[in-house]
Amino acid sequence: MSRVLITGCSSGFGQSIAKRFLEEGWHVVATMRSPSTEGLPSSDRLQLLPLDVTDPNSIASALEKAGPLDALINNAGVGMLNVLEGAEIAKARELFEVNVLGAMAMTQAVMPSMRTRRKGVIVNISSSVTLRALPALSIYSASKAALNAFTMSFALEAEEFGVRARLVLPGSAPETAFGRNAVARMGMDAPEVYEPYMQSIFQARKATTEFTQAQDVASAVWRAVTDINAPMMLPAGADAETWFREEGIFAA
Repeated sequence: MSRVLITGCSSGFGQSIAKRFLEEGWHVVATMRSPSTEGLPSSDRLQLLPLDVTDPNSIASALEKAGPLDALINNAGVGMLNVLEGAEIAKARELFEVNVLGAMAMTQAVMPSMRTRRKGVIVNISSSVTLRALPALSIYSASKAALNAFTMSFALEAEEFGVRARLVLPGSAPETAFGRNAVARMGMDAPEVYEPYMQSIFQARKATTEFTQAQDVASAVWRAVTDINAPMMLPAGADAETWFREEGIFAA
């Protein structure tokens, strides 16, 4: 039975990805900092494990319990909506620790086994915000752009040993708790001088008509894992697909 480990399964994209792989008959190792079955289906093919992607000991413990993997989905991530002057550099460092170094650490940890077996797929969940410049997202966009660059370069190394690496780029998903969690963890205290500017940003986003659903991400991840001909970058969601077309990126 094929086995996948997914990080960040406490809500949103992670849960939807886990459900999709369970439906497809895979053994799913769903990880999160504080394991909970809430939102996840009951299944004898579901294994819940604690995992903090910024903690080497936590990573080692989770992978030892998970066993050999056919796929790793680096979904754990932190958001930040703020202008640069309103952001704490300590928070920016924390964001990069999760979004970039966490994915690197997980990838590095699973690679020896995949390399030895000459099989495996690693999918990193990035963001469509990397496709164009957007206000109040400079730090978050920088972290996901770094993840893109890492994945594309690492993919060349991994390919030498039969391992594939791919990127999934979701759009905006207001149905998930990602935005609320980002504000709760990272804050959104923009300087008063930026208040009119921030309000204009919020108003513009209210006019958006295309969004990403969690199942869109699950479908894109499923294709990235199972389709050996899947492109390096896959859009997830109507808004992401529109941006791919407008940027002339081929993702058929």
